[in-house]
Amino acid sequence: MRTMLSGLIAGLLAAVPAAAIADASAMPNKNLRVCKDPNNMPFANTKGEGFEDRIAELFARKLGVEVEYFTFPQRLGFIRNTLRFKIPGQDYPCDIVMGVPAGWGQVASTKPYYRSTYVMVFAPARSGLEAVSTEAEFLALPAERLAQLKIGVFDRSPGSAWVARHGLVDSGVPYKTMNPNPDEYPGQIVERDLASGQIDVAVVWGPVGAWFAKRVTEPMLRVVPLESEIGVQFEYSMAMGVRRGEDAWKSEVERLIDENRAEIAAILDDYGVPQLALEGTDAAAAR
Repeated sequence: MRTMLSGLIAGLLAAVPAAAIADASAMPNKNLRVCKDPNNMPFANTKGEGFEDRIAELFARKLGVEVEYFTFPQRLGFIRNTLRFKIPGQDYPCDIVMGVPAGWGQVASTKPYYRSTYVMVFAPARSGLEAVSTEAEFLALPAERLAQLKIGVFDRSPGSAWVARHGLVDSGVPYKTMNPNPDEYPGQIVERDLASGQIDVAVVWGPVGAWFAKRVTEPMLRVVPLESEIGVQFEYSMAMGVRRGEDAWKSEVERLIDENRAEIAAILDDYGVPQLALEGTDAAAAR
């Protein structure tokens, strides 16, 4: 009898995708509800063109559900106004953030799914930097040459710490990390200001720098990865974020990450994301 019953159960389960079984108990909602910035390429936008959008669509297919998006500019208060936003008597508007620094304290972060680094982007021919292909070669330039360069960095970022450490503060052109204008986005440092010659070098988070450098065809841009040093951390592992206390949902997301690592890596490759070997966690913001 037990054998017959076990066979019947196995037959029923075989007819149902494993992910669909898991989502009933683990997912907070019937659909995959994603919190995202509506204007933050290459991560996400309202058209669903970012790599985080594509990974969300991948997960939804594996789960056999639809994707729903709740958008809010990724500025101060993003988590408070998305993942943790709740009006009494109503549900949360979304259940997952597709990209957060691993170990970030504002969410329950999953295991990392990629690791990247900051990069230096410049136009070799226009800036007279044809011979520069590494960070060391850049820093070895004569002091008077470095002093002539305008280096765009975001305030309170590893880039600003780096220019300070190497005595390049006077060459630094500061950009706001938290820009109150929702029409502005970090990639404009490359797409607009570097391309037009307003700055000579941009120091920016790798996924942003690499993607926008590919989009600029005139002048041709070069992307140089940067390495962490004493006092300056450039490399960060990125994870996904869910609400604290939703352990079953977090485990389900981690299962999706593990089972789809090859497809995730391929998506990241499509966007030119500099990918490093995964290791550890980082509790500081990477963007």
